Amino acid sequence: MTNSFIIRVPATSANIGPGFDVVGLSLSLYLTLTVTIGETSTLPVITYSDPYRNLMTRVALYVLRCNGHRTFPPDLSIHCHNQIPFGRGLGSSGAAVIAGVLLGDSLGKLNLSRERMLDYALMVERHPDNVTAALVGGFVGSYLRELDPQATEAAQVPLSEVLPEYPPDAGEDWGLSPPVPTVGYRPLRPI
Repeated sequence: MTNSFIIRVPATSANIGPGFDVVGLSLSLYLTLTVTIGETSTLPVITYSDPYRNLMTRVALYVLRCNGHRTFPPDLSIHCHNQIPFGRGLGSSGAAVIAGVLLGDSLGKLNLSRERMLDYALMVERHPDNVTAALVGGFVGSYLRELDPQATEAAQVPLSEVLPEYPPDAGEDWGLSPPVPTVGYRPLRPI
């Protein structure tokens, strides 16, 4: 049985005026994933209209593994169409991170809350402005809440441990214990 869905994440602009690392705005350029489960491949088939980076699939696997799923589902096909230019201040990495979180949530049937999705996104993209605007849309303000010392330590895990570079010979058992984000790390405040 074939199951298909589309994930669409907007470009963003952040650091608007005095809102450095707080204010973000979504734009009308999009990163679109077309996902199909139920084709005939055992490994995910991933095609890109612009094959630049694979950040979103690494984030999706991170979310899946934090929630007890070892791998992507079998027979997975993903096509990525990205209108967001890289390195131009339009939140391309934030959009990729949010697309990965949404993909992991959908593939794992996790039903994560918006706040929990933001927790995962902020383990990768450490500033809330772009990822919050990409997740929520519109004009948003967000901030990082003060944490107790134990939660602060958990939230400051190096990115190399959250999204390790997978070696070419990495099997299904490689990197199975990713650092799980603190629950309720940040509140979400749309403006």
